[in-house]
Amino acid sequence: MGSPVKKTVELFYDVISPYSWLAFEVLTRYKTKWNMDLQLKPFFLGGIMQGAGNRPPGLVPNKMAYMDQDLKRLGGYFRVPLKAPSDPADVMFNKGSLAAMRYVLSVDLLQKEKTEPISREFWMRVWSRDEDITKPESFLQAAAKAQLSDDVAKTALEKMTTDEIKNKLKANTQEALDMGTFGAPTIILHKDGEKHLFFGGDRFELMAHIMGEKWEGPLPELSKM
Repeated sequence: MGSPVKKTVELFYDVISPYSWLAFEVLTRYKTKWNMDLQLKPFFLGGIMQGAGNRPPGLVPNKMAYMDQDLKRLGGYFRVPLKAPSDPADVMFNKGSLAAMRYVLSVDLLQKEKTEPISREFWMRVWSRDEDITKPESFLQAAAKAQLSDDVAKTALEKMTTDEIKNKLKANTQEALDMGTFGAPTIILHKDGEKHLFFGGDRFELMAHIMGEKWEGPLPELSKM
């Protein structure tokens, strides 16, 4: 008998979204346990919100206040070092993540196995240490912590401004919109020829049910395999 066929799961995400970080960590922890072909798909959340006609929760005062306390609880439960930046509105709406997502995608196309660590490091910068994710020097600092070689880090910096990267990020964003997404994270589970769309970082029980797998909470067991 051959090995079981891997289940294809696509994670569309943006590092400006803290909820995407939670989904990212859980799916990478479960990648082996659930026998997943986990495909990381960087996209641009600003383009998703505009294309879907959605409104960011940060623009609704009550939602923003709720999100602050919600992230504190979730950080402990998921064991992710979430801490809101000192000025979340400035980070999310003024500075944004377009350049950061172009850099992540540039790394993805140059050295795919580094997509996970560079994405995690951008989340650490903005959603744990309140550090910049807009400047070239910030990208190189993130690349060093993610253990990218100097050559890959600098090449990614040069490549991120090319039409190839810009168009690929647009394509990922449009692909997600075409599948019906409206925010981040968006997870697409492929099962028996069907595509199951899940929004947010709190649908893993449902995913497990459809996969025929077991959900054992968010930690198992903090695997980086």
